[in-house]
Amino acid sequence: MIACSTSLARVAQRQLNLATYHQLKQAGIPAGTISGRSRREGPWQRLLPRVYLLQTGPPDTRQQALSAVLYAAHPAADPLSGSTAALTGGAALALLGIRDAPPEPLDVLVRAPRSPAAAGRVRPCPTSRWPATIHIRGVPSSRPIRAAADFAARTDDPDLVRSVLANVVQGGWCHPHDLHAELRAARVRGRPAVRVAAAELVAGVRSIAEGRARDTLAATDLPAPLWNARLHDPDGTFLASPDAYWPGEGVALEIDSAEYHYTRDAWQATLYRRLRLESRGVLVASTTPGILRDRPADVIAALRALLALGAARPAPPTVTARGHAQLELPLPQSYAQKARDTE
Repeated sequence: MIACSTSLARVAQRQLNLATYHQLKQAGIPAGTISGRSRREGPWQRLLPRVYLLQTGPPDTRQQALSAVLYAAHPAADPLSGSTAALTGGAALALLGIRDAPPEPLDVLVRAPRSPAAAGRVRPCPTSRWPATIHIRGVPSSRPIRAAADFAARTDDPDLVRSVLANVVQGGWCHPHDLHAELRAARVRGRPAVRVAAAELVAGVRSIAEGRARDTLAATDLPAPLWNARLHDPDGTFLASPDAYWPGEGVALEIDSAEYHYTRDAWQATLYRRLRLESRGVLVASTTPGILRDRPADVIAALRALLALGAARPAPPTVTARGHAQLELPLPQSYAQKARDTE
């Protein structure tokens, strides 16, 4: 009995107080005891078929995620090895702390040809393209780049796809070109929402608001900007990274969300960033996601006026832009080039 208790304690300690039916049996727990302890008001809970929570309190997010992996893993394999089952998609990204990533459903990769049935919020995803796996807060998971591709393959909301993929790249979890390649390998780039989001990321777009701005600009004859370019003084001192920047005309677009600028310190930092740009001669157009969504014509009119003003100056500001070249958008002639052509 002591050996039985010790074995079960080791399993519980390794697996966030979770165990499979197979592991309980291996620990010497009789089937009747398992059934009795997991009845209503008992000390254990049956979270999923053959998966038990060895406590009376509700499972937390990590336990729910790990229970999905335990359910989908091959019974004879160590479920923590990540060799037969791994959390992926939005659930893995949410566990990692990626903003807007939905924690459910619990998508779990399993090695094909195994194909466990869906159970509760668990959605097994058989694959023959097995990824390298990592542990996210104790849960075997695919790497963020694969989790992002799996999320995009199973999500129909285009805004959510754009936002989550942008946040994965913005958080530094992968390079946009690598994510682009992973989406191609997963054969999901043909989906309209994925194709748009991938093109935006390669172009330098890093948020859903910037994605909407890119859509708005693409419908006009305005020149294509650099997205999230890093602007530096001639001596190399970093100045700012505006959402969009037109280097030929020295014009910047800043999309300031109240979510990130509602505190006094954040608002002052925003104003100081704008002052730094304006002190070097950069013309700045400021807007919010709401104005961009509801009154895009006003934003375009302001940009059109500033671009014309910037093109008429003898020389653009003496700042260096290091950023992404715009891709997969028509590149109309810049205002500066038009001005030179008419001289």
